Amino acid sequence: MTIGIIGGTGLEKLNVFSEPGEVNVDTPFGPPSSTLFHGVLEGQHVYILSRHGRDHTIPPTQVNNRANIMALKQFGCDCIIATTACGSLREEIGRGDVVIPDQFIDFTRHRAVTFFEHFEPHGMKHTPMADPFSDKLRKVLINQAGKLNIPFHPKGTVITIEGPRFSTRAESHMFRLWGADIINMSIAPEAILANEAGIPYAAVALSTDYDCWKTEEEPVVWEEVLRIFDENVHKVTELLIHCICEL
Repeated sequence: MTIGIIGGTGLEKLNVFSEPGEVNVDTPFGPPSSTLFHGVLEGQHVYILSRHGRDHTIPPTQVNNRANIMALKQFGCDCIIATTACGSLREEIGRGDVVIPDQFIDFTRHRAVTFFEHFEPHGMKHTPMADPFSDKLRKVLINQAGKLNIPFHPKGTVITIEGPRFSTRAESHMFRLWGADIINMSIAPEAILANEAGIPYAAVALSTDYDCWKTEEEPVVWEEVLRIFDENVHKVTELLIHCICEL
């Protein structure tokens, strides 16, 4: 199996892969966010792509999601697992908790969210999106998170906002009323495009903050997001390694 990983967990820096290397790739939609690290782990071929570039220089709106998904498709990835930091919109989802989303709300406004710029005559394509995350991949993630005793939530709705700014308090409360459980700036466009490309997709979200709906908490700031993420990213990395071996 060939597995694609999107995110910035530092997995490619660990000495766990045989036959490691990097490859440049171009796609009909331009270049992806970074070169692709590739290696082999327990017989599984893995390609890792840094969503925001290796030095995190690409803002959320400017990420070329179409090129990222297409690059992984061109290298024959049978599935994609994405990682992301997220804000919690629920009391029970604490800092450092992992969430395996099962639904998304797309609240982006300025991104290309389809590969179809035109239809061929009588060739309309409308992709079903009722259950956008792969049930098979989610079950593997959930099972492995349980075995590793990682604090996790087996489902949740992620709302993806445009960014790079964080929410206002009014927006944060609105998203809670809509039924969103976590918030980020990445997952929805990727999930949409992966489904269009016919690649099973799942995500691992690491809660770093409470957005700004909790008035007794300080509103989210980027420095705090990075601090919590760095303190807890080992959970995500360990989970990914075990899931790669299990698939």
